[in-house]
Amino acid sequence: MSALKPKALRIAAVLTMSAAALSLGACAPGSGAKWAAAGHAADIPAATPTGKAVTCIPITSIRESRVRDDWTIDFRTGGDTWYRNTLPNRCSNLGFERSFSYATSLAQLCNVDIITVFRNGGGPTGPLGSCGLGMFQPVKLAKEGKK
Repeated sequence: MSALKPKALRIAAVLTMSAAALSLGACAPGSGAKWAAAGHAADIPAATPTGKAVTCIPITSIRESRVRDDWTIDFRTGGDTWYRNTLPNRCSNLGFERSFSYATSLAQLCNVDIITVFRNGGGPTGPLGSCGLGMFQPVKLAKEGKK
């Protein structure tokens, strides 16, 4: 039994490092036509992780949200802490409309919650689709260029 412990520890260490690499990679913007065609924006500010990703953030602490593209929403909470939420699946029209709503019975917005994309003006109103959230990664955002 003791011979299995070092092997199990090595496997756990590899899995932990792989998960950390994936969470850091989720904060890095990609590039190229294929990236853009998949709903990613090229002008997303880089985000450096500042701590461990969390499953929920308190709704009362959310001061602002910035939709970056069909995959990415940045949430600013009190104290100017930013959380990058990289959705596990593309949320069509989110990056174009940049408008969403959510409903929850809890005092928190969590990675198991669903957002609904709404038309941001002009044309027929109403929901355009719903998407699941991902983990909330605390980040330091790079300075954004002037638009």
